[in-house]
Amino acid sequence: MKIGAQIAEGLRPIVDLVYPPRCPLCGDAVADQGGLCGECWSELEVPGEPACLTCNRPLSSDAAKAVSQCFVCTNDPPLHSGVHAASIYNDASRRLILNYKHGRKIALAPLLARLIAARVLVHGETVPLLIPVPLHRWRLWSRGFNQAALLAQELAKLGKGDAIVDALERTKRTPSLGGLGQKEREAALKGAIRPRKSKVSQLSGRDAILVDDVLTSGATSNACVDALLNAGVSSVRIACFARVMDGTKI
Repeated sequence: MKIGAQIAEGLRPIVDLVYPPRCPLCGDAVADQGGLCGECWSELEVPGEPACLTCNRPLSSDAAKAVSQCFVCTNDPPLHSGVHAASIYNDASRRLILNYKHGRKIALAPLLARLIAARVLVHGETVPLLIPVPLHRWRLWSRGFNQAALLAQELAKLGKGDAIVDALERTKRTPSLGGLGQKEREAALKGAIRPRKSKVSQLSGRDAILVDDVLTSGATSNACVDALLNAGVSSVRIACFARVMDGTKI
């Protein structure tokens, strides 16, 4: 155990005494800091099987189950090589994300990352790059942190890859994508995301995992995946805490 971890473990009883562990969703007492109570755990919806091998959507039709791929990915293959979602976007995951991102409760990052890590497999001896979806500098300054970058760093601590938090940059300030249609989202993001020139040499020939808190329509992730592939990345998977299913409002 590293010295920093030993110190943290030694101080844990004092921290628990001063700040008794509470569930970040309902406020009930829990056994450990950064955990959810049993009832709130049960409210999280974990992607089940069978699911599309490409995008992780649940498969309902027999035809889709036969080929292990949804009709969306069959008809229009995505640029990415797979999606790893810790949960399906619902009321519980939405509240966690709001507390984390807009409530500035960045102490939730380790919890969210552990849930993501449980869905991410690292194949063979190849160590992937963990690359967060970038924020525009004005958004970063106003919020104070990039929620995706914190998740990427936590995933690196869990052995899921090497984090490069500034591999991508958002070159123009885009409007909020909430409420926009797919074509409107794509138009708003056109030319907005590119690889950082100083990091291109580190990207070439590597497999990457794009990290974000929520995967919605895929417009932002598609722009990031396209930028990474153009920079010479071999493949890109997507890892997120919550996956919005078609028709779900966000």
